[in-house]
Amino acid sequence: MKTIRIFVTDDHSLVIAGIQNLLDQVEHIRITGTYSSGKALLQGLEAGQPDILLLDILLPDINGKELALLIKKQYPDVKIIALTSLDAPLHVKAMMRNGCSGYLLKNTDRETLKTAIETVFQGGQFIEPGLEKQMLNSFLNFRNRQKKDPHNPQHTKLTKREKEILALIVKENSNQEIADKLYVSVRTVEFHRQNLQQKLDVKTPMGLLKAAIEIGLI
Repeated sequence: MKTIRIFVTDDHSLVIAGIQNLLDQVEHIRITGTYSSGKALLQGLEAGQPDILLLDILLPDINGKELALLIKKQYPDVKIIALTSLDAPLHVKAMMRNGCSGYLLKNTDRETLKTAIETVFQGGQFIEPGLEKQMLNSFLNFRNRQKKDPHNPQHTKLTKREKEILALIVKENSNQEIADKLYVSVRTVEFHRQNLQQKLDVKTPMGLLKAAIEIGLI
């Protein structure tokens, strides 16, 4: 098999060392760059691109989700595998929607890592097996709820303005920032936020994010 060139980006040197150790004995996979921040990674990509990027989501300077979008826009041929400790299905869905071809946990074993890299290199997608099962169960539970109660709040149609506000909320904008961007009052934003929480039957920003991903709004 052709040599697969890998970049690894993580702000923990022990994680990078662990990945290097796992891949050290795999002859056709070669790590050609390691970076501890999003800024350093972008500088490295300017000099040359790998076949696959192993990307941490929680970097100190740039959110991994935003970074994935940026990289896919500037370097569409670079395939991205998220490598993280975040094991919630909502993070998997968000990263895959932002252009990633794979999602792995940092405690993955050598064989799983190798299979993921080979699969993605060949044009496929790969999700950590345990997480893939969680996502399937989450989807089935969602479908079951829909069948039992088609009038569930999560299926209530949102207005155009509510969708705009929800999109800004899940991007971690404050009420004031949302008000400034939409040219409305903070009180109006608060009103719409309360309506969203009621319609989607959630109580926290994380709940709004999860609901938005589940019903395909983001």
